[in-house]
Amino acid sequence: MKAANFSLVNGIILILFGAWGYLSSETPSPTALIPTFIGALILATNYGMRLGKKPFKYLALVLTALVLLGLLKPLSGVIGRQDMMGVFRVAVMMATSILAIYFLVINLFGKKE
Repeated sequence: MKAANFSLVNGIILILFGAWGYLSSETPSPTALIPTFIGALILATNYGMRLGKKPFKYLALVLTALVLLGLLKPLSGVIGRQDMMGVFRVAVMMATSILAIYFLVINLFGKKE
């Protein structure tokens, strides 16, 4: 799978699942929308990535790594609250981010697509 395609999927997942987490919370916090905003930024890099411009790939890689690290605290929070739907949401966002990082790293530093 091409890095741009999976980055697109990751951006969409971050937007949808981040918004879902915010809207389904009994006490929503604006920080719950951080994955949504980062997902939108990742989507904004997609056109440049499809044109083969490396700065957009590096930006997508950095944003994806930041959101992955940022999701560690929410994961521990939903596990502590035993919120299984929250665990699912955060785990899916983390899994797609890990896969997006994999494809971006392979694209940037490994074999050519």
